[in-house]
Amino acid sequence: MTITKEAVLKALSYVEEPDLGQDLVTLNMIENIEIDGLTVAFTVVLTTPACPLKQLIHDACERAIHTMVDKDANVVITMTSRVTTGRHNRGDLLPGVKNIIAIASGKGGVGKSTVTANLAVALAATGAKVGLVDADISGPSVPVMFNVENEAPHVFQGPNGKNLIQPIVKYGVKLMSIGFLAPAESAIVWRGPMASSALKQFITEVDWGELDYLLLDLPPGTSDIHLTLVQTVPVTGAVIVTTPQKVALADAQKGLQMFRQPQINVPVLGVVENMAWFTPAELPENKYFIFGEGGGQRLAAQHDVPLLGQLPLVQSIRENGDQGQPAVLDPKSAVGVLFADLAESVARQVSIRNNVAPKTAVVQMNS
Repeated sequence: MTITKEAVLKALSYVEEPDLGQDLVTLNMIENIEIDGLTVAFTVVLTTPACPLKQLIHDACERAIHTMVDKDANVVITMTSRVTTGRHNRGDLLPGVKNIIAIASGKGGVGKSTVTANLAVALAATGAKVGLVDADISGPSVPVMFNVENEAPHVFQGPNGKNLIQPIVKYGVKLMSIGFLAPAESAIVWRGPMASSALKQFITEVDWGELDYLLLDLPPGTSDIHLTLVQTVPVTGAVIVTTPQKVALADAQKGLQMFRQPQINVPVLGVVENMAWFTPAELPENKYFIFGEGGGQRLAAQHDVPLLGQLPLVQSIRENGDQGQPAVLDPKSAVGVLFADLAESVARQVSIRNNVAPKTAVVQMNS
């Protein structure tokens, strides 16, 4: 019996992408089908290089061909990826950026910048193109966390004659922070409109190029900065970072609800519970719930959003941050694995959001 392309497509139409709930053929995830005798070769285009279900989908495709086409077929599957976007027409503003993700917390000191830095590096390690805006204008930490405190971005003239800032690149991530433009020892005291203007400049006047994910490390609270963000660019979704204790959860809830206000309506991708437990280096198997237990899980359940990950309070995470080497750079360490898993969870929720939720748009608000 001769194997046909139609038979291959029909078999693969029974393979479902578990997160998106549709088959691979309907989702246009099958490309480059080639048949040579009993050899069937094709490409599966995943929605993110950080897809945690890669092997599951691969095995399901192989099984479908053997079951429905020919049990003796030699199945050659190439797994690649093309990150999806939920943007309508990307237009003039950041046309090369597929997804803009806000990383927020209601309260300061919950480790939001540490989570953002490691998430950015973890996504880049999967092969995604990643940028990071340090939007905490008064307390920038990205230069320290990426060990680029003495770097200064240069300005060049873009194709339209407009001056653009070249972002600093470290660990595969494009970076922009007010910390690159002001001495670390000087206090930056700006009124709300000035801080908002700076954020707008970091987004619109930086040469970000092609990016799969642009992460924005927002300051604590709900302020002008947050409103400026959603009114400047179409935000794909927000990630809320909290610690388990009651006071942090109360503030995180406010941050979450801000994005869900009808006039803002930015999807919340999920909750990250940081400092979920303390594990001393000499007792790596022990967990001490010094800030309480399960607070992030309860917050996620209460608002019907995923718990994207739980991260421990470990001395090495703080030390690595101070040394400018995010913990995820050691992928075999316990915390490196957790951050890599977090990156998969976030990428997964972005793909689901882009498949099922309305297209992203800039928020229009009456002042």
